[in-house]
Amino acid sequence: MAYRKLGRDNKHRRSMLATLTKQLIMNEKIVTTETRAKEVRKAFDKMVTYGKKGTLVSRRLALAFLHNDNECVKKVFDELAPRYKERNGGYTRIIKTTERKGDNALMVILELV
Repeated sequence: MAYRKLGRDNKHRRSMLATLTKQLIMNEKIVTTETRAKEVRKAFDKMVTYGKKGTLVSRRLALAFLHNDNECVKKVFDELAPRYKERNGGYTRIIKTTERKGDNALMVILELV
């Protein structure tokens, strides 16, 4: 599976993706760069898939990815997974906004459908 390195080493990248995924789960909308949003989308889809399975193993995998944040995992398994029960992927929407002032990176809004 190909992925973007996002200019960070492995530990920093995984931590950043976990944090952005947690923010997306809790707030249901985040503003970030386009490349980060595309990577967070993959991680979030995986979390919802774990929630749809609903097994103990999938709950533990979600906890491991989200740094043992019980609130986020509870929300994924109790609220988001039932919401997307009939949907096969495509749980998020990316809306392009403006360029960031400092480095002209394209900013987007990543929100749940």
